[in-house]
Amino acid sequence: MSDFPIDRAIALLEPEVATYQVPVVDLIAAQSRDPFQVLVATILSARTRDEVTAAACRRLFKEANTPETLARLPVERLEKLIQPVGFFRNKARFLAELPGALNERFGGRVPDEVEELVTLPGVGRKTANLVRAVAFAKPAICVDTHVHRIMNIWGYVQTKTPLETEMALRAKLPPQYWLTINSILVAFGQGTCKPVRPHCDRCVLNAFCPRLGVVPRKPPKETMRSEPLPATRETRMKLVSWNVNGLRAALGKGFLDAFFELDADVFALQEIKALPDQLPPEVVNIDGYTSYWYPARKKGYAGTAVYTRRKPVQVLYGLEHPEFDHEGRVLTLEFDDFYLVNIYFPNAQPELKRIDFRVEFNQAVRAFLDRLAEKKSVVACGDFNVAHKPIDLANPKANERNPGYSPRERAWMDEITGAGYVDTFRKFNQEPGQYTWWSYRFSARAKNVGWRIDYFLVDPASESRVKGAANHDDILGSDHCPVSLEFV
Repeated sequence: MSDFPIDRAIALLEPEVATYQVPVVDLIAAQSRDPFQVLVATILSARTRDEVTAAACRRLFKEANTPETLARLPVERLEKLIQPVGFFRNKARFLAELPGALNERFGGRVPDEVEELVTLPGVGRKTANLVRAVAFAKPAICVDTHVHRIMNIWGYVQTKTPLETEMALRAKLPPQYWLTINSILVAFGQGTCKPVRPHCDRCVLNAFCPRLGVVPRKPPKETMRSEPLPATRETRMKLVSWNVNGLRAALGKGFLDAFFELDADVFALQEIKALPDQLPPEVVNIDGYTSYWYPARKKGYAGTAVYTRRKPVQVLYGLEHPEFDHEGRVLTLEFDDFYLVNIYFPNAQPELKRIDFRVEFNQAVRAFLDRLAEKKSVVACGDFNVAHKPIDLANPKANERNPGYSPRERAWMDEITGAGYVDTFRKFNQEPGQYTWWSYRFSARAKNVGWRIDYFLVDPASESRVKGAANHDDILGSDHCPVSLEFV
């Protein structure tokens, strides 16, 4: 192990993360030192982003903030209160069992020893250590994925699992840091040292961090925007598009966090794989937005949706081609001065089994966009399921005959951009390595072995309205990342 200057690192990080969002368990503890509430918040926080956990805690604690009141709630009510935290059904069952376990084993109190805490439903070593440290201020080292990952990036430990990291830190980490190390590194890991493309360019430890196993992000360039943005929302819109690869799955991976962080005027989703009545009401009806849904007839497949702050003039469902429209692939919102066309292009499938269907869909989309562009500006966004040029994927040569980079698919991109439609991201960024989709296999995202297949296109006459475009590859929750457009 290297001699990483841990004292220096923590001295720099403590004031740095003081300006970051407080990890949710520390926030609950600051509001109430009640060990029971800290325990419940910690159980809910596993595999869930902090904003989702905080909202679930607020709803739950309004109805049940003691073991006695929690015991009165049926599992079905608990599921409704804590959804959409990750694994909410399992966690609802753990919470339903928790009051009985506390009464039977510990006389109704929350224990402060790790070996006792881990006997409770839903409590592992990480949760137990966190409760001991945060609720009781007793020596404990809570090792979550952030602590495990960052300590190995620093070379302070060389371990393969969080448990190994906990044991290594017990032997090595100075005791004065035991209680605070989790809070510091969770905030740091969420804000700067992110799991994918960490922001090493602005890190306070940049001068001496060894960055073991890290692929840093490329610093954003000042040239992303063509001119200063107008100051008011009335003259500028932020449009976001994201293939969520199953909205119900994305809810457990921080979808709402990302939604509020991106703060879009119009937010288009593809591959929702859900009907509105399969989703929590607070997701269908997000405060300040109206939502429109176009699910596929086949359950758990395809589908599109749009959230908007601006009221549309009308909403158009499909392309008026029944063979395409039953899959819910094109949802169009007409506004006063432009059309927003949200598209989920079909995949050509292995061995290009669906390439003819794909080409016919492409042609129908082109004709549709051209008709709309005769009336007003057109913004087409979504998962186009094709990388246009070699710069748009990590391994172009190996994929020349594969779906998503086959000659017939790329030819359509040549055709539509040749007709003047603007690939807005490439208007501002000509660098390689800028991807929007990564396979879940072989740690492709961590290695940035990806494809750029998500786009915003704008009709030829409206290029001057485009003021900025970006890929948000630091936002997780799907195998795609969100993409955005600044439009006036």
